[in-house]
Amino acid sequence: MSDIENSGGQAGEGRVKNAILIAGPTASGKSALALDLAERMGGVIVNTDSMQGYSVLDVLTARPSAAELARAPHYLYGHVHPSIAYSTGAWLRDVMKLIDEGTFFGRPVIFVGGTGLYFRALAEGISEMPDIPRQVRDRWRYELQEQGAAKLHRILLREDSAAGMMLKPTDGQRIVRALEVLDASGRSILDWQAMRGRPLIDRDSARFFVIEPERAALVSRIEARFDRMLDSGALEEVRRLAALGLDADLPAMKAIGVRELQAAMAGELSYPEAIERAKIATRQYAKRQATWFRHQLGPEWHRLRTGYGMETTISTDLFGAT
Repeated sequence: MSDIENSGGQAGEGRVKNAILIAGPTASGKSALALDLAERMGGVIVNTDSMQGYSVLDVLTARPSAAELARAPHYLYGHVHPSIAYSTGAWLRDVMKLIDEGTFFGRPVIFVGGTGLYFRALAEGISEMPDIPRQVRDRWRYELQEQGAAKLHRILLREDSAAGMMLKPTDGQRIVRALEVLDASGRSILDWQAMRGRPLIDRDSARFFVIEPERAALVSRIEARFDRMLDSGALEEVRRLAALGLDADLPAMKAIGVRELQAAMAGELSYPEAIERAKIATRQYAKRQATWFRHQLGPEWHRLRTGYGMETTISTDLFGAT
């Protein structure tokens, strides 16, 4: 048995040893690859994708099916209600809780997903942020709706000029974030950001992989997958989400396909047009992901350039030639 097969558990300071990280754009085949490895190694899979953490959107976020979930333990999938603005920090705390509970002890851990900031936080740590009381969060969201981003930006410049100067007057979400942190803690968001956290994985023993599929093949997979989503109940999911009456600015409401299908249900778009727009949005998202991975992930990341025949490459790297 190789070292990687006999890995798992924790290194010093509560870090996961011998972790396997698999990043890639949407529809690149990374979840299937992670599941294959988990079965071979007796490992567990941890969701590292911001949208797949939300409940209700099982189909539209391409979460693993019930049959796939039964093949290996999966964690942090569908555990967050769409009414919550789930953050990188919240995800990292959820991973830390799994570590502290001993969930991974003695088993290889595979982190898989398409959210670059999650991978960065996992491998490098992020700044701790203060808890924001609900009344403080609600206050500044209300002020954003009533007064607009430009006026809140002027308030931020007055109260925390350094933070204000780093933000555009139109960037309402980040302006609100800076104001609520200042309101809740009495300290600038820049002060909090300067305090780096610690990585949750042991970088020296970790294996890093990023899938770089051939563009034409990826486009074909994206389009075919969205058609399958429609056949599997995507419209009903959007109806259930709409029935919750949530703020349109919440992250879950921005999942690709939600706005497009809602517009078709409201008669604002034809269904074929809505479907085509959703496919285009997915292709654009995949391109942004690929660009981020290409420029932001360091040399320790092994780039799988073989498209959808990457299993041999990653198996050789992990287990050696057979």
